[in-house]
Amino acid sequence: MHDIILRGQSTDGSIRIFVAVTTDLVNEAQKIHKTFPVATAAFGRTLTIAAIMGQNLKNDTDSVTIQFRGDGPLGNIVAITDNKSQVRGYVVNPFVDLPLNSNGKLDVGKAVGRGQLNVICDLSLKEPYSGQVPIVTGEIAEDMTYYFAKSEQIPTAIGLGVLVDTDESVKCAGGFMIQLMPEATDETASILEEKMKHIPPITQMLSNGMFAEQILFYLTDGFDMLVQNQSVTPVYKCKCSKKRMETAIISIGKKDIEQIIKEDGKCEVECQFCNYKYTFSKEELEEMLKKARV
Repeated sequence: MHDIILRGQSTDGSIRIFVAVTTDLVNEAQKIHKTFPVATAAFGRTLTIAAIMGQNLKNDTDSVTIQFRGDGPLGNIVAITDNKSQVRGYVVNPFVDLPLNSNGKLDVGKAVGRGQLNVICDLSLKEPYSGQVPIVTGEIAEDMTYYFAKSEQIPTAIGLGVLVDTDESVKCAGGFMIQLMPEATDETASILEEKMKHIPPITQMLSNGMFAEQILFYLTDGFDMLVQNQSVTPVYKCKCSKKRMETAIISIGKKDIEQIIKEDGKCEVECQFCNYKYTFSKEELEEMLKKARV
């Protein structure tokens, strides 16, 4: 089953839904960051909701950044998306290993801990919009649901899941986001709310062979739904380049660049999103020194 994000809406405009399959995306992230299972689950869920949120961005220069700043052993989790659902990110401590929780599941809540969830929307305006809420459970989906309710005042139901195999690869991953639009009646809200109490986990639906479109219609059964033709393939894609790294080095200032030249004679910079290493020679550093400010 290929990765995909589908978007649908009810014919009366009261419900908007996104369904994502992100197995390949999360597998790629796991390989790059070599995450242990509980980190794969937390990171994969965050990348998935970021990819879904990317579908609400209009311009190529727009982006959404999700930051879980928890006090759990994983440390910060960051995911960034563009309007094509090309995502990248990192988890500070990818090698966390915890016992399963009381339900026999990966203990994502404990791994994330408590703290603050930040969502930064850069819509190519003068200032990015930033919303902050406390981390309520650390389970990612519940915290993102809380964020939409408190920060954006949009009633939202979110489900996210990552099923990790015994060899630490990802068996399946995906998610959904259902939002009530201003046209929604109290009856629509209560029907959906009741339905959400009884649905199986997204990974169970995917493991049972359900496609994104089947999941979309299953979640909204009883409503007249339309699926948009434009499906998107979400991917894990870093946007780093030697030029970008050069700009970052120039920004640290003359004094620090001079110290690097004096002590090491060269410089190696690793991208935190894809772990690719860029090496700069003494001659390259000297050229950067000319462009750096004091």
